[in-house]
Amino acid sequence: MTTLTIDGRVVETEEKDMPLLWFLRDKLQKTGTRFGCGKGLCGACTVLVDNHAVRSCQLPVLALDGKKVTTIEGLSENGDHPLQKAWQEKNVPQCGYCQGGQILSAVSLLNSHPNPSDEDIDDAMVGNICRCGTYGRIREAIKSVQGGSQ
Repeated sequence: MTTLTIDGRVVETEEKDMPLLWFLRDKLQKTGTRFGCGKGLCGACTVLVDNHAVRSCQLPVLALDGKKVTTIEGLSENGDHPLQKAWQEKNVPQCGYCQGGQILSAVSLLNSHPNPSDEDIDDAMVGNICRCGTYGRIREAIKSVQGGSQ
């Protein structure tokens, strides 16, 4: 039995090899975590595990015993996390498909580097692909929140 906390809720499962992405989507109906490439290369499936950004498509549920998982749905109840608000203020999303993963990668970055340089932002976000090309606005949104509470 694997026990983990997902968005503040303790969950027990006997799933072993199922990737976290599919556990979240199929078992818990948390569809904000998106399937992109299935190889951990695009970042659409990014979640936080113990406050670190990880690709959920590559992580079996079995490896998460005792861990804390945060999805985009669990980041804030009302969508009012500082980064979510910055995303709106800077008009970051276009299609929106990648944005959950983008935001959670940015949260992880700001947790470890509260005042990141442009290079820090680029390094942290490089694995998150945005087909709409909103990278400049993503950087602006991150910079508008830097130094604030995450």
